[in-house]
Amino acid sequence: MTARQGTAVILGGTAGIGRELATRLAADGMSVVISGRDAARAQAVAAEIGPAVTGIALDLAEPATLRDALSGVGQVDALIIAAIERDANSVKDYDIEGATRLAVLKLVGYTEAVHVLADRLAPTASIVLFGGLAMMRPYPGSTTVTTVNGGVSAMVRTLASELAPVRVNAVHPGIVGDSPAWEDKDLSLVVSRTPIGRTVTMDEIVGATLFLLDNGGVNGQNLMVEGGVLVR
Repeated sequence: MTARQGTAVILGGTAGIGRELATRLAADGMSVVISGRDAARAQAVAAEIGPAVTGIALDLAEPATLRDALSGVGQVDALIIAAIERDANSVKDYDIEGATRLAVLKLVGYTEAVHVLADRLAPTASIVLFGGLAMMRPYPGSTTVTTVNGGVSAMVRTLASELAPVRVNAVHPGIVGDSPAWEDKDLSLVVSRTPIGRTVTMDEIVGATLFLLDNGGVNGQNLMVEGGVLVR
């Protein structure tokens, strides 16, 4: 176990990989703030993880509300923005409302969250944003997902420049087979196309995120964690 100090903020920390990260960082000694869209659920999940975790409510798709939602957060030593929404949206059958919400959440919401917390970031703080492999490997219905994750990949570079010496990186997971979103689905085709012979795991995404948080020489980078899918 790695000893850690300070406060980590995980936006999108009530389920899946965000929750796994909150559990790991709290166990390592950090105070952790997690967010979800529902206050009661965020607080309940925080209580389940442990006394070092606090739950708050916010919606990154409503960026004008973030300043008030984050007003109780003090100095931030690690900021992880892991909030995502699934969006099946093609050009031929385009859902403007769904596309707008996801684009605002990922591009404006992520940036506004960093903006709101910028003056509370410790000089040695590290930020990790979550994108996704769809930016490199589109699929039918990924029009908006591919676009916004491409935006995240560019966002890390400008934020790393503007926030220096604070480091900013992104992790882009492939299909995470043991995550709640995928664990009950037939992934045999994906597995057959993945050189490691399986999908990546939540533990591997957590490990990649911690690497980006901890390694002081890594900055402005987009880390693909996808088992080698892109080499085929």
